[in-house]
Amino acid sequence: MEDLTAKLVDFATTYGIKVIGAIVIFIVGRIAAGIFRNLVKKLMRKAKTDEAIITFVGSLVYMAIMIFTVLAALAKFGIQTASFVAVLGAAGFAIGFAMQGSLSSFASGVLLLVFKPIKVGDFVEVAGVAGSVKEIRLFNTIVATPDNVKIYVPNNKINGDIIKNYAGFDERRVDLVVGIGYGAPIDKAYEIMKRLVAADERILKSPETQIAVAELADSSVNFVLRPWVKGSDYWGVKFDLTEK
Repeated sequence: MEDLTAKLVDFATTYGIKVIGAIVIFIVGRIAAGIFRNLVKKLMRKAKTDEAIITFVGSLVYMAIMIFTVLAALAKFGIQTASFVAVLGAAGFAIGFAMQGSLSSFASGVLLLVFKPIKVGDFVEVAGVAGSVKEIRLFNTIVATPDNVKIYVPNNKINGDIIKNYAGFDERRVDLVVGIGYGAPIDKAYEIMKRLVAADERILKSPETQIAVAELADSSVNFVLRPWVKGSDYWGVKFDLTEK
């Protein structure tokens, strides 16, 4: 019993201090991870970074510090952590290779959120899909088509293709073709179009509206009518002017 008691005391003395040390390291590391995560989030919000990126980077910082903390705690017991690092590296490589398509979409999502070639509410044409951007996520972008179909577009498809953002500028040009018969007076048609443009307050004075004969077609003389409007007025002016 004396020998067993001595061994237990020796074990408690040797490993008890290590266990306490490991617990202290874990607690301090967890507190530090939370502090650094909040600090990174605060700095990124001050820089007006997208919330999705803020959440991801904050979680990444927290996980990195916690991994370092766990390795440091294991080292207190004399465990060689180099093998754990090698295993983590190999696992990361295997996961990255298996998910290269998803990682490509993720990287593209980060680029979209940072450089903002498109924003929520913009009417765009991306990856062969035209519609209004409803949400930009880290892996895909949600687009609503004009007939309100919800489409998920992978972000790597958007970054790897041409992006047409119809809301990219404040002003847009309405392009109309107006045909009149060969026997109709050109000057009268010109005056009618000029009067209709002047009567619509949504049409901008500058840049100036272009009205010109553009083509002598088989059965009509075709004018081009090209007024400039604010982006939000584009469809309303196009439809109203066509009807008038």
